[in-house]
Amino acid sequence: MTPVPLTEWEPDSLVGFECCSVPLTTPDPLAGDPVEGFAAIVVRPVERPGGSRAVLYVHGWNDYFFQRHVAEFWADLGYDFYALDLRRYGRSKVDGQLLGYTTDLSEYSEELDVVILDLRAKYDLVVLTGHSTGGLIAALYAHDHPGTFDGLVLNSPWLDLQGGPLARALGSAIKTLGSQRPTTVLPVSDPGLYKRVLHASEGGEWDYDLALKSAPTALIRVGWLKAVLLGHARVASGLSIDCPVLVLCSDHSNFSRRWSEDLRYADTVLDVDQISRRAVQLGPLVTVIRIAGGLHDLTLSGQPVRREVFRQLRRWVWTYVTIPASAWI
Repeated sequence: MTPVPLTEWEPDSLVGFECCSVPLTTPDPLAGDPVEGFAAIVVRPVERPGGSRAVLYVHGWNDYFFQRHVAEFWADLGYDFYALDLRRYGRSKVDGQLLGYTTDLSEYSEELDVVILDLRAKYDLVVLTGHSTGGLIAALYAHDHPGTFDGLVLNSPWLDLQGGPLARALGSAIKTLGSQRPTTVLPVSDPGLYKRVLHASEGGEWDYDLALKSAPTALIRVGWLKAVLLGHARVASGLSIDCPVLVLCSDHSNFSRRWSEDLRYADTVLDVDQISRRAVQLGPLVTVIRIAGGLHDLTLSGQPVRREVFRQLRRWVWTYVTIPASAWI
């Protein structure tokens, strides 16, 4: 694939950032995609270190990039930061589209290819990072594109379906229904506790756009869940990611449906023990770090916790990424 330069940048809604549209060529009528203007959006800070290193961030389900402090962290390490709002998410979603809908996670390779080829043409060193479902997408992409990345950082990646035998039996049914009626909405209720932990309007620290990260009203469709389950199956069979991998997650999960202050210090979305177990199947060099009191998005944890997140991430980057592999030979 010939690199397509990302040149048409304009001011972003996030102050101090700019964005660029990545035109896409595979609209899906079931997803409500427009024939014209179907795109994903790349975001970056206006002020960047401008060196030879870059990092690309991929968000999770019902999410978009707004974590400016994450961009600042990478800038302090000398990395130019980029974030991708995937098709049908965040800045990329247009009226009429089904939020986050896909029936195949490899669909995202189209926008990832464009951005990463552009970065590879400009930078000597490129790191890929993803959160939650974005972590699963990033892991599969890195496996499918050997020799592309110098490091892979996964923040609470969704690597397995939580639950026991009943949940796995349901997963089998979802795979069947996802092929026959992919846009069917699953009757999943969300009490909004994670939003209460995060959002400033409910006592949290973060004032993100509720139109772009809309829990608890986001609808989950069986076609999307089938795509995720197939991704989980690939992880379970073992991947061979050829760059150093860092997997970060909280030290414990809490799936309570009632409010308690402990929800401010736990992963309330995914089973962190499953994340840790599956992580070693990603490739030959995987580091797993569990963060005491971490939230599902570890970078949105309280200040003392996220300070530890960034300390561990900084140490790992300096050890496995910034120093070239040739130095160890």
